[in-house]
Parts: sequence; structure tokens; C-alpha cells
Amino acid sequence: MRSSKRFAVAASALLVYTIAVVLWGALVRASLSGDGCGDHWPLCNGVALPVDPSTKTLVELTHRVTSGLCWIWTAIMWFAALRVFPRGHATRSAAGWSLFFMTTEALVGAGLVLFRMVADNPSTARAAWMAAHLINTFLLLAALTWMAVSARQHDGVRFPGDSWLRRAFGGAALTMLFVGVSGAVAALGDTLFPASNLVDGIVDDFSPSSHVFLRLRLWHPVIAVLGSGYLMWLAAAMLRRESGGHIRKLGLTLGSLVVLQIAVGLLNVGLLAPIWMQLLHLLIADASWIVLVLLALSSPPPAPSATLGTS
Repeated sequence: MRSSKRFAVAASALLVYTIAVVLWGALVRASLSGDGCGDHWPLCNGVALPVDPSTKTLVELTHRVTSGLCWIWTAIMWFAALRVFPRGHATRSAAGWSLFFMTTEALVGAGLVLFRMVADNPSTARAAWMAAHLINTFLLLAALTWMAVSARQHDGVRFPGDSWLRRAFGGAALTMLFVGVSGAVAALGDTLFPASNLVDGIVDDFSPSSHVFLRLRLWHPVIAVLGSGYLMWLAAAMLRRESGGHIRKLGLTLGSLVVLQIAVGLLNVGLLAPIWMQLLHLLIADASWIVLVLLALSSPPPAPSATLGTS
């Protein structure tokens, strides 16, 4: 029992630490520091420890070191899960998926460096890499959240098997991933082609001669509003169900985060996407995703005659 409690605490700490690493990775992109170690990986500019590194090198190297520690921590959690929890326990599966997505996260990061999809590279292929990176990050956070929650339950916990809930939460997950990918492309456009003022930025969004990242940036608010509408519907549907207080709190939290994200997004546009605002925008997106995962893991199947969204 004590071992499982310690595991749950360590899993929660790993989730928080990983969010910090993700935000630092966004700082690497926003500050154009992705080439701080050149096109070398895992070495930095051909050496393990650079002498007299530049600021860009320090930013990139810090991300690599913290990411490496993240992978080691996740690997330890996987080995610990095999020892602490019996065969068939959901936490074992959650720990395995966490290590899988942590490994693919590292491989995508390495690919970004080795193929030079960093810094001021404006190629359209970079958008595909960014999309893959964001999707993998969200799946990683989902797996880590699952591991932290499951470790606190005697029998573990799995995602709902009810068809209504699977469709509802599956749709919400795909919606958030789509919104996130469009946001990643928009953020890349803000970084590579910063506008001097709001009017010029809007003109660039509509100009057929603008880079594709700027023209795609226009669609992110539209996609975000539509996606937010779906998430608000899901949050309201969960609130209308006869569920426990924990689920109601998660539903309220999800709805509140969606509203907050819209407000921060508008402010981000008005302030011309400063780095600190981009990081805040990403933090709220990560928090919304984690709350969605928590809500899915906490939702019991409805009564046989009930449907999602009815009382």
C-alpha cells in the first residue's frame, strides 16, 4: 500500500515536471533557439558540454538535459510499476504507454534538430513536424495523467468502455488535437513572421502573397471557437448528468478553462503574441487536456436507458 502511494506521488510529480519541460520546449521554439546546438544530437555542437555557450545554446541545452531526465524518470516509473502493481493492473499499461510516448517524443525532438526543422526554418515540412510533436506531447500527457490517477486506485482505472462516452470523449480529444495543431502553426507564424502592429498582422493573414503559415494563422481562431463550443457542450452534458461531485467539479473546471483560453487567445492576438503569452496559452491548453483526461477516467457508464447529456 505504501509503495503504491509513493508511486502515485512520484507519478504526479513526473506529470508536473513534464509540463514544465514542454513549456521550456515552447520557449526554445519561440526564442528561435532550436539551433543552439547546431544540427548535432544528442551532442551539442559536437561536444557533450559546450565551452562558453551562447544564450541560444544554453536554452537548447537546458531543454535537452531536462528532457533526458524526464525520459529516465519515466523509465524508472515503468520498472517500478512492474514491481509495485500486479499483472493486469491498469497502472502497468499506463506506465508502458508513458514510456512509449516519452521515447517517441525524444525521437521527434531529435528529428527536428537533425533535419533542421528549427530556428528560422520556414519550410512547410516544418508544420508537419510541429503537428507530430504536438500530438505526441498531448498523448504523452494523457498517458502520464492516466498513470498518476490509476496508481491511486486499488484496482486501477481505465478509460470508459461505454460507447456513448467513448464517442463523446474521443470527439473531444480529436477536437483538442486539431485545435492544438492549428495553434502550433499559428504560433510558428507569429515567431517567424512577427507583425509590427495588429493591423499589419491582419493584412498579412489575408494577403495571398503571405507565407502559408500566416494565411493558415487566420483559421486558428475559427477552429478554436468551434472546438471550444464542443468542449463546452461536453462540460455542460457532464454537469447535467446525475454524477458525483468530483465529476461535476471537473466539468466546471473544463468549461472555465475553455472560457479562459478564449480570453487569453484574444489577448495574445491583441498583444502580437509575446513569448510569455504564448507560454501561458500553451499552459492553459495542457491543463484543459489533462482535465479532459481526468474527466474521461472519472466518468462511470450511464444507466442503460440514459444518454449523454440527459438527466
